[in-house]
Order: sequence, then C-alpha cells, then structure tokens
Amino acid sequence: MPRPVVHFEVIGTNPEQLRSYYSDLFGWNFDTPSPVAREVSDVDSYGFIELVTAEDGTGIRGGIGGGDGYDSHAVFYVGVQDVEGALQRAERLGGTRVMGPARSPNGLMVGHFKDPEGSLIGVAGVDPNQLAETE
Repeated sequence: MPRPVVHFEVIGTNPEQLRSYYSDLFGWNFDTPSPVAREVSDVDSYGFIELVTAEDGTGIRGGIGGGDGYDSHAVFYVGVQDVEGALQRAERLGGTRVMGPARSPNGLMVGHFKDPEGSLIGVAGVDPNQLAETE
C-alpha cells in the first residue's frame, strides 16, 4: 500500500528568521516552541505551522526549526508503521541512514535517510513501545 506524505520541515541556523520569512511569504502562523526530537532541531527553536488546509480540506502539517549546529535543509516525512524497518529497507535499497529512529517528546518516532541521489527524506510513525503500553 502506498504511504502518504504526512509532515514537512524547513531546518536552518536561524529558525526565527526562517519563520518570519515563511510567515510573510505564505501567511503561516507558528506554535513555538513545539515538541521535537533533539536530533531534528533545538527544542526551544522549533515551531509547528498552524494547520492550514486547502478549500477541499487537504493539506499537511509542517514545522520550522534548527539553530546553531543544525544544517540547513528541507525534508518531507512519509508516514510508516515501523520507522526502524523503513530505515533498514531504505538502506537495503541503496539509501544511507542519516538519523534515527529518534523519539520526540510527543511520542512520535522519526528517522532520516538519503536516497541513492543524496536527497534527504524523513519517515515518521508511532513509537511501538508506546502502543504496547496503551493496549
């Protein structure tokens, strides 16, 4: 079954300036600080974009963050059931693991890999240990 794109991020060394830029450009508002894994962004510098949907109700959430020591990049996340399994599959198919799995404060597991051409891609899913605790 094809997996959907569920989230995107823009990470840079000056997240406040980036949020101002994208706010002016697209009219986005941010909830700052927002929960994020330290491997993704400085935890005090990350902000989720307030959910914006198209007229037909479609749209995905995103975030802008980073800070000192974080490389500038944009990444989209594909929703998966097993983040570790998705990272292993990406590696078997010729990709390179960059990060993860890492758990964010809100329980989401995330990982990054580079595809065979070097593009950064993210995968995101629920922490399987957290699922076991709620069952």
